[in-house]
Amino acid sequence: MDYLYILREALVWIITIFWLYQLMVSLCSLVKIKDKPLKVNKDHRFMAIIPAHNEEEVIVNLIESLKNQNYNKELYDIYVIADNCTDNTAKVAKEAGAIVYERFNNSQKTKGYALDWFLKQKIQEDAPYDAFFVFDADNVVDPNFIKSMNKKLCQGEDVVQGYRDIKNPTDSWISAGYAIFYWTMHRFYHLARYNLGLSPLLNGTGFMVKFDVVKPQGWDTVTLTEDIEFSLKRIISGKKLGWATDAIVYDEQPVAFRPSWSQRSRWTVGHMQCIKEYTKALAVATKENKTMMNLDGFLYIIGSIPMFIITILLVATNFLMYAGSGMTQEELIINLMKYLIPTFLFPIITGIIAMYLDRRPIKPMIKGLIFYPLFMGSWLLINFKCLFKRETSWEKINHVRNIKMAEAPLQEEEIKV
Repeated sequence: MDYLYILREALVWIITIFWLYQLMVSLCSLVKIKDKPLKVNKDHRFMAIIPAHNEEEVIVNLIESLKNQNYNKELYDIYVIADNCTDNTAKVAKEAGAIVYERFNNSQKTKGYALDWFLKQKIQEDAPYDAFFVFDADNVVDPNFIKSMNKKLCQGEDVVQGYRDIKNPTDSWISAGYAIFYWTMHRFYHLARYNLGLSPLLNGTGFMVKFDVVKPQGWDTVTLTEDIEFSLKRIISGKKLGWATDAIVYDEQPVAFRPSWSQRSRWTVGHMQCIKEYTKALAVATKENKTMMNLDGFLYIIGSIPMFIITILLVATNFLMYAGSGMTQEELIINLMKYLIPTFLFPIITGIIAMYLDRRPIKPMIKGLIFYPLFMGSWLLINFKCLFKRETSWEKINHVRNIKMAEAPLQEEEIKV
């Protein structure tokens, strides 16, 4: 049993060091940093790009929120990519004032393909824009979003993720789980790394990219998580991403378990695709460049599925030691509790801390906090399932919450960091 004991101790050390690193980085979210100086003082020209598949129910609210920006209306255009639509998305988007491009391709259906198709046309046209934003059709956007992003561009940041808030955090324990997850990630992952000089990641929607960045190759992504893939490629090349807490976009989340399971399964498969494609490149970049940013990117890519597998091995090792009489039943229970208790309590505690620091009301989220371990636990099951069965087909999440910007649950001035 000596080899099992050595293996268990090695796994414990790997997990402990990994999470101690994450904890130390997360503490940097509490640091107040000075605002970066402006490199230029200019009102830039922007494209707001909305890839949309059958989103006639919600897309008008997003377009209206973009039309109501506190920014010169002559300096930005709103584009909708009506992607394989069979409803009236294109019609209602045109009537709302957007410029609509219709795309039909049954073999390449993801957002990444739609963005690449659209951006290559704009690159070929040499369109007169300095940068572009990407939104999901169910979003609504804070009136100061473009103004805040323009400031980031003036500060010299060329790829910036905005603050992805939630339109419907109290609709169900599922939507509450998403909300708590994003609020926690925004503060303890993205903001912490931005403060420390590491790199945040793009987060699906509400981000800005300087047009010059994509001109050489377009939006060149192939995985199901095009945002993470784009981020990792930037980190590998030694270029960090920016973070804009005050550029707020409100996103609708699923309220039922089945579509949530499907969506998160797709994200997990996309992450596995990124692991396959970019783990070696991140390791090489870490070795050659010797920067914390590259190391942090490498730790991110191994931080979900690989660490999940290591945790499974650790639990299995304990059971093998017990089966071989190398551990008593009491020792087995104590060791398992060391993993189970933090797994269930830690997400609740971090969620409460993130909400407190951001001055969010906790009372409406009590039910969501109670069920949050179940939400995160189901993600562990998704990870386990995707180890053996990886569904890569895209399944639409229906968005029907007809929420206007004035009805969004949290206004910009209430977010404090």
